[in-house]
Amino acid sequence: MKLRNRILSIFAIVIGLAFVSLCVALSYNSPCGAAAALPAGSEPMRGLVARCYGAPDVLALEQVAKPIPADDQLLVKVHAAALNPVDWHTMRGSPYIMRLSSGLGSPKDARVGVDFAGTVEAVGKNVTRFKPGDEVFGGADGAVAEYVVVRETRGVALKPANVTFEQAGSVAVAALTALQGLRDHGGIKPGQKVLINGASGGVGTFAVQVGKYFGAEVTGVCSTRNVELVRSLGADHVVDYTQEDFAASSERYDIILDNVGNRSLSDLRGVLQPKGALIIVGAAKGDWIAPLMGAIKAIVVQPFVDQKVGFFIARLPQDDMKLLGELMQSGKVTPVIDRSYPFDEAAKAMEYLEAGRARGKVVVRLASTGDVHE
Repeated sequence: MKLRNRILSIFAIVIGLAFVSLCVALSYNSPCGAAAALPAGSEPMRGLVARCYGAPDVLALEQVAKPIPADDQLLVKVHAAALNPVDWHTMRGSPYIMRLSSGLGSPKDARVGVDFAGTVEAVGKNVTRFKPGDEVFGGADGAVAEYVVVRETRGVALKPANVTFEQAGSVAVAALTALQGLRDHGGIKPGQKVLINGASGGVGTFAVQVGKYFGAEVTGVCSTRNVELVRSLGADHVVDYTQEDFAASSERYDIILDNVGNRSLSDLRGVLQPKGALIIVGAAKGDWIAPLMGAIKAIVVQPFVDQKVGFFIARLPQDDMKLLGELMQSGKVTPVIDRSYPFDEAAKAMEYLEAGRARGKVVVRLASTGDVHE
């Protein structure tokens, strides 16, 4: 008995030390490294990079290698790029668990941004759907740079002529999250009641409009200063959370899209129809478990309830990009831009976004005014 207890004690100590070591490794921030030397023969361009984890002041504009398109890729001159919460999560390496894939101590990939809009400068030899001079928008890694490459069959589509580069450059991540959340995960149908928690943010402003496109009765939740904005986007009802609590209402919704992560799972499920769908796309702030709690609880609860409860991260399929282009062309979806920053102030743009008060999207302008089609 004594031997067994001793072995169990040693085993517990080893496990504890391993856990502590993992926590230390995950939370350690390496010093910011120097700018990497450009590969021999490469052409330089300016790009926004984060060579270490931390606050927006770790972001820097550096000379990096201009990408060369592969046979199935487009080379796009970026006119505008938008920032998303995923960008500041990546910048900070938070929650720490994400560093198992993004890099321990410092990011494996220093590039920043996904959303972009610009002009095709060159195409690979196998590209048939696009040509130099085409105005496009989409999503690709390292979008906050003078140039970006994207596969022809992935997240890129022609930019509607009635939409500016700044508007088109704000679309990919947020609008696809709204579209896929309501359509694919919520199974939205005409006449259903849909609640958008966080209706004035990046995803929320698109979600209100997408919900109306599908014929739903949309209720948006936002603060007092954003009530008129959300109403102008087509919301049938607007709940000012500073004045009333939607979770205390007798109303029941077929779909809830939670972009904020500020309400408990029980609060949200309490105003959801018995067969309704709760889609979680927002998360609370925190370095450890807090940002993951919504997704974890949804996974644990789902097998025991009839309601659909889930968390997802948007994909970048070309068909969905084309649909968003058509919706913008027809005026059914109009991107909302809160603030637009010049390229040299990209760190300020990230700081503003991370503060969590943005109305719609935050955009970085990379081209001169003469290059941007208004």
